[in-house]
Amino acid sequence: MVEYTILLEGLEVTIGLGIHDHERATPQRVAVSVWLTCAYDAVPADLIEAVVDYDYLRAGIRALAATRHIELQETLCEEVARLALAADPRVRSVKVRSMKLDVYPDARVGCEVERMRD
Repeated sequence: MVEYTILLEGLEVTIGLGIHDHERATPQRVAVSVWLTCAYDAVPADLIEAVVDYDYLRAGIRALAATRHIELQETLCEEVARLALAADPRVRSVKVRSMKLDVYPDARVGCEVERMRD
C-alpha cells in the first residue's frame, strides 16, 4: 500500500460565515485548504482514473459556500471534511483549514480539523 497527500491550498470563496451582525449582513472572503491522505494498492498509473481526482472537492466547497450561512468556522471545516471523506474510499484522512481573510487588518483568523475514515 502506498500513500499520497493531495493538497487543495488556499481556495478563496466568498461565504456567509460568522455570528456577528456585520458577518450576517455581508459574505466575507475565506481561504479553505484541504489535505487528503489517499491510499492506493500500488503506485498509481499515470492516469486520472488511478487516483483521487480533487475536482469534486473544489466544486463541493464552492457549492457549500453558495448554499447557506454558516455560523462557525468549526462547522465549515466539519462540512468540508465530510465532503472529502464521502466521495472516495481511498481517502483515508483529511485535514481542513479555514481562514477568514478580512477580520483584522494585521491577522487572519482560522480553524483547523483533522478527521479519519472510520
